[in-house]
Amino acid sequence: MNYYELLFTILDAEEHHKDLLIDELASLGFDTFEETDFGFKAYIPSENFDKAEVDERLEFYSDMVSFSYEVNLIPQRNWNEVWESNFKPIELGDKIRVRATFHEAKPEFPYEIVIDPKMAFGTGHHDTTCLMMETMLENPVEGLKVLDMGCGTGILAILAGMLGAGSLTAIDYDMLCYKSTIENAVLNHIKGMHVLCGSKEEIPDEEFDLILANINRNILIDQMGRYAEVLKDGGHIYFSGFYETPDLAIIKEEAAKVGLKYESHKVSGNHWVAAKFVKE
Repeated sequence: MNYYELLFTILDAEEHHKDLLIDELASLGFDTFEETDFGFKAYIPSENFDKAEVDERLEFYSDMVSFSYEVNLIPQRNWNEVWESNFKPIELGDKIRVRATFHEAKPEFPYEIVIDPKMAFGTGHHDTTCLMMETMLENPVEGLKVLDMGCGTGILAILAGMLGAGSLTAIDYDMLCYKSTIENAVLNHIKGMHVLCGSKEEIPDEEFDLILANINRNILIDQMGRYAEVLKDGGHIYFSGFYETPDLAIIKEEAAKVGLKYESHKVSGNHWVAAKFVKE
């Protein structure tokens, strides 16, 4: 398919400002990003591009960061090759390594996750994914019934499986993410993962011990009531995809309304947050 490339030039901005723009574009259907010396490139299938909507959504950030962009139509090409050329392995301490199928294995890592790098989110490179994986390592997962919402490539559900989760359900509204999660579960020898394509309406009427929800603030708020319905009493939920200020206070307030009590949170150098809540 043809793609539109948006070439962003950013002036006098902090690193997390660029992440804010990328996060907003991702919510609009942009599925690949590439850093440049002066900003970044963002790609979206031509049929999904609406310039007026992009301008409307990015207007909110115009007071905090100075940016401009130009639009280029990119003819059909082998997008997997483009994506693969920008995919580098990541390592979290000496425990977790996320690599692509074409990278050499390092069996000294207890949890080496293999991702077939199609254009789906969740390769482990974003701060929020790393924060979620770190939180999972620090808390019990073995034997738990786990739901991964907005699963992307399935990386968090796969890690939960490696950590001994009793059962796994992974959901994403994007068909590419849905297919990618199924393929990556097979690559990592994770058996029995229940993968669904959709949003909160696809969450089964079951009780979960642990919910992983790395999406963005607005979607988390919209879906939080449903999460609370299916989280068992005493169960935990890890939220990510938002910033410490002002988002965390808003997430705490909304969570309290549905019986979710804040316990702790982690912050990255770019001010992204992963927060742990428990159902009272």
